[in-house]
Amino acid sequence: MIYKIYLNNTINLHIMIIIIISFQLFASLSSAASDYSALMKLITQNEDLRMGVKDLAFFLVTHGFDAAPKKDHVEVQIDGTLYVLLPNGQSSGLANVTVASLQ
Repeated sequence: MIYKIYLNNTINLHIMIIIIISFQLFASLSSAASDYSALMKLITQNEDLRMGVKDLAFFLVTHGFDAAPKKDHVEVQIDGTLYVLLPNGQSSGLANVTVASLQ
């Protein structure tokens, strides 16, 4: 009888751990998607014809992104994914965004 209660408690504990881990994984995935959405919203809703690489990197950092200016582009890290942003001058938005590497 005691063994059966112990077994049920152990199974319930394992199920709870699996459920908690599942929720945490889902939350981290939705966080990455929302960060990418926030980046795209920021890039598309603003325009500055004279914004260069350093200005773009500064703008992104002031909005909470991990951005680093390079020679001709800005690199932004979001949850292990590296995005490359090229200032686009006359085109709409601030930059063209491409994925450089996935985690």
